[in-house]
Amino acid sequence: MNPVTGLTYSGIGVGVFAQQANLPVPGMLLLMAAGALAGQEQGHLRISLVVVSGVIGCLAADGTWFLLGRRWGSGVIRLVCSLTSDPRGSRERAQRIFERWGLRLLLVAKFAPLLDALAPPLAGAQGASTAGFLIYDTAGSLLWTVFYVLLGFLFSSQLDRVSNLIDRFGLILLLLIGVPLLVYAVWRLLRLIRMIRHLRLHRMSPTMLQTRLDGGEKVVLVDLQQFEFGEANPKGIPGAFRMDPQRLRREPRRVVIPEGMRVVVYCSSKNEFTSARVAEAMQKAGISEVWVLEGGLDAWVLEGRAVASELSTPEATAERLGIKILEA
Repeated sequence: MNPVTGLTYSGIGVGVFAQQANLPVPGMLLLMAAGALAGQEQGHLRISLVVVSGVIGCLAADGTWFLLGRRWGSGVIRLVCSLTSDPRGSRERAQRIFERWGLRLLLVAKFAPLLDALAPPLAGAQGASTAGFLIYDTAGSLLWTVFYVLLGFLFSSQLDRVSNLIDRFGLILLLLIGVPLLVYAVWRLLRLIRMIRHLRLHRMSPTMLQTRLDGGEKVVLVDLQQFEFGEANPKGIPGAFRMDPQRLRREPRRVVIPEGMRVVVYCSSKNEFTSARVAEAMQKAGISEVWVLEGGLDAWVLEGRAVASELSTPEATAERLGIKILEA
């Protein structure tokens, strides 16, 4: 049995759930394949049940994101946006669109990749009612599922040809498609492992940072908040200077640090997502003593430590610590 003719309702639901949970699973292709099978006279799938399976998968994943957004608010939004190339911009664009359209956005969000991921947790974080969310999300899930199922249904006459090709050239297809996907998955896994290892070995607690500062140690404090979310000019740790994390990730050699001097980066995320990505880039650029503030600024404030509305400028920091901050 090849993977096309072996589709089941539960497999369709799980595949759609995985895609809506932001996992790299081609749920749309599963729906199209199921639609094609349902269009076959001898097919073992019924189109109505395929649609029901897809909608249930969507609702299960979206409902989970909705509840997470209601429970943890902006923290969940940061988690989703941290996986994009422009976390702050992604968040702001999605918020503007959601503020304009409200829950009606759920009707079409699944057809736009970024909105697809952010709309359910945004609805939860914005305090939308559960009943309203379910009504609009069910309608949107139905539209999205029916679209791809019908798209596959229209090409059902070509399914036998596709199945025969898979049977005859299955190994070749595996090599051409499966191997690159496997390599990509392994690469993402290794990158995740490196980030976890970095966080485990190079994290500095607020207490340790305060002790080093009180002891007169020269520490380069880099604030990454202005380019995340929230206030336009949030408060930060006294003595820190603010830089764009995206620019630091692209051009980590802009900051020239003397050998042995510690760099501590922090953001507003308790899980240090933004900080971890910047620290990883700086470490790759040859800056060995890069540390992430454990718990971000929230942990620093929670311990009752001082914050300042006006932070140091890059020029003043460079003069005080003897570092160089190169122009872009």
